[in-house]
Amino acid sequence: MSFVDIILKKKAGLPLSASEIHEFAVGAATGSVPDYQLSALLMAICFNGMNAEETTTLTMEMMNSGDVVDLSSIHDICVDKHSTGGVGDTTTLVLVPLAAACGAHVAKLSGRGLGHTGGTLDKLESIPGCSINISEEAFLEQVKRVGCAVIGQTQNLCPADKALYALRDVTGTVGCIPLIASSVVSKKLASGAGAIVLDVKTGSGALMHTFEEAVELAEAMVAIGKKAGKPIYALITGMDQPLGTHVGNALEVKEAIDILAGRTAGDLLEVSLELGGSMLVACGRAADVKTGKEMMQEAITSGAGLKKFAEMIAAQGGDARICQDTSLLPTAPIQVAVPAEKDGYISSMDTTAIGYCAQRLGAGREKKTDVIDPAVGIVMRARLGDYVHAGDPIAVLHLRSQDQAETAMESLQKAIRIDVNKPEVPPLVYACVSSEITQYAEGYQSKG
Repeated sequence: MSFVDIILKKKAGLPLSASEIHEFAVGAATGSVPDYQLSALLMAICFNGMNAEETTTLTMEMMNSGDVVDLSSIHDICVDKHSTGGVGDTTTLVLVPLAAACGAHVAKLSGRGLGHTGGTLDKLESIPGCSINISEEAFLEQVKRVGCAVIGQTQNLCPADKALYALRDVTGTVGCIPLIASSVVSKKLASGAGAIVLDVKTGSGALMHTFEEAVELAEAMVAIGKKAGKPIYALITGMDQPLGTHVGNALEVKEAIDILAGRTAGDLLEVSLELGGSMLVACGRAADVKTGKEMMQEAITSGAGLKKFAEMIAAQGGDARICQDTSLLPTAPIQVAVPAEKDGYISSMDTTAIGYCAQRLGAGREKKTDVIDPAVGIVMRARLGDYVHAGDPIAVLHLRSQDQAETAMESLQKAIRIDVNKPEVPPLVYACVSSEITQYAEGYQSKG
């Protein structure tokens, strides 16, 4: 069968065989199938979908298209967490040291930010001296000794996925659920994790804008994990406003430290504890999520989580003194308050627009080659449901140049809606998905 026949088969809505999916993945990884044919098949999949067996087969083929990290020498179930992307989403920097402080082993391969979402690697690199490029041997040794490490993905991890994602990005096929699910899970399986917790975002700053789409994606990824023999748990969490109050690389590191030190609370902490409780259950360190959350809260109270973060930073060459003195982090020379334009309640936020505002300040990239400014960003001063008076600061811009202030201020004021009526604030966690059951927050089972 030629590759054109494979395209025509999926175009007709028929399921692809394992050998046909193998040819698809190998062709993407090696370049033996031209981009225009890969793109045609991606579009056919986008229109006609894939069943659970096809999606799992594609996941495993992409996982095996390159390197697979071997974590067996750690002699424990390594647990990993992945987010589908958001704004002010600093959960990894909170969760990883807390989980390690509770006895878990976290060997995490993370990515960089692109577009309106932040990247964990960019945040870590805002710490003076911190390296995310270390050898696999050093990576494993650090996880054994410290309990955690966060580094960049190897160049040959899931090459089929790299090729297909680049095409999806320019062919309008990014939002296809089987393609998203296989992309995410293939990378997590290739990174060697024994158990995986997924944070599937929904809302104005998320890839999945509707609740139903987020549930469908979460259930698809959990199903792949079950077929692959790896436990995957998914939480569906809100991204209708930045999760944390800080948006920008060094700013988000500071907020993570403030949380680990017990100086601040809020939505970022709450979601981190929910995800962390599931991580500890997944790797066998806690009997249930409630117990896992209590263990993580105790790691904050005792200072063990912050100490573990300092150990991880030091092991990766960074200046661990930032954990006691956040002024050692890069800081922007100019801070400008963004005033509310009228009295009223913060009724909604265009979270994607807020993320792009931070990107234009230099906190993110439009292109992969762009250079990040670690110091710049936004600190949100108002949350959904808050009442503000005209002139009250709803955010503070951290700028490199005063020339950026006017445009950024206008962008934020447009992105943050103020109304006379107090809004209903959505829950932080909409649903929890496992291979056994999908549990919904009250009132959200049939709500989009």
